[in-house]
Amino acid sequence: MSDADIPTFDTFMNPVIQALKSLGGSGTIEEIDSTVTEIVGLSDEQLEILHKPEKGGGQSEVEYRLAWTRTYLKKYGVLENSSRGVWALTPKGRQIEQVKPKTVRRFVQEQGRQARAAPTEDELEETDAEFSWREKLLETLLSMDPSAFERLVQRILRESGFIQVEVTGRSGDGGIDGKGIMRLGGLLSFHVIFQCKRYSGSVGASQVRDFRGSMVGRADKGLLITTGNFTKDAMREATRDGAPAIDLIDGDLLINKLKELELGVTTETIQVEQVTVKREWFLAI
Repeated sequence: MSDADIPTFDTFMNPVIQALKSLGGSGTIEEIDSTVTEIVGLSDEQLEILHKPEKGGGQSEVEYRLAWTRTYLKKYGVLENSSRGVWALTPKGRQIEQVKPKTVRRFVQEQGRQARAAPTEDELEETDAEFSWREKLLETLLSMDPSAFERLVQRILRESGFIQVEVTGRSGDGGIDGKGIMRLGGLLSFHVIFQCKRYSGSVGASQVRDFRGSMVGRADKGLLITTGNFTKDAMREATRDGAPAIDLIDGDLLINKLKELELGVTTETIQVEQVTVKREWFLAI
C-alpha cells in the first residue's frame, strides 16, 4: 500500500469539521485525528504509512495531510488554534455543517497570491516552519542511543511531577524500562511503570497486551511511550473494559511535552514591524 491510497488533504476537510462537532467544538490534535480516522474508516495499513520515510521521520502520511487540512480550514476561517495545541471551531465553523473543498482551496490559494506567501496544493510537498522543527526534533529523538532516550523519558516524568523515577531497562524484564510514582495533590499516589519504544511506525495491540502482562501486580498504571504512533486496535486495547488501563504517549504528544517543558527546545517570539502608508491622509492635507 502506498500514500496514493490515502485520502487527499481536502477530502479530510468535512470529516475534520464533523470530528470537532462530535468532540464538543474543540479538541487536541490526537483527539481530532483519532475521530477522523473512525469517521473515514482508515485502516491500520493506511495509518502506518510514513511521510517521507527516507528521511527517518516518524510522522505518518495521514497525520501530515490532516495538518494541512487544519491549516487550510484555519485560513478559511472555520478553525482556530491555541498555543497549547487545542483546535476549535470558530463562530463561522459552528454555524456550518460542511464546506466545499474546492472553494476552500481556491480561497486560500487566492489569499496566497495576494500575500505572496501561503500554501497551495502544489506546495503540499513543502514543509512549513511548524512541520520543520517537529520533524527535526523527531529525527533527533530517533538518532539517540536507547539508554539516552530512556534517561530523557525519566527527565520528562520528573518534570511532570513524578517522584522516585528509576530506569531499569534490564533484559528479561518483560519490556519494562522504568518505574516511578505519580503523586496528585500531595495526597494520592500511583505506582507507574513505563516502556519506551524509540522507532518509526506503529505500535500494535499485541505490544500493548504484552506490556500489560508485564505490569499486572507490579504497578497501578502503565505508560507506553513511542516516537511513532499507535494503531486503532492498540488504542482500543489500552482502554479495554475489565483490563488495567494503559496510557499511550505517541510521537506528537511526546514532542508537545518536550516543547511545553522546554527540554531541548526553545521558543522565541519574533515581533515583525508592519508599516502602512495612509495615502488618504496625505491627499487630505
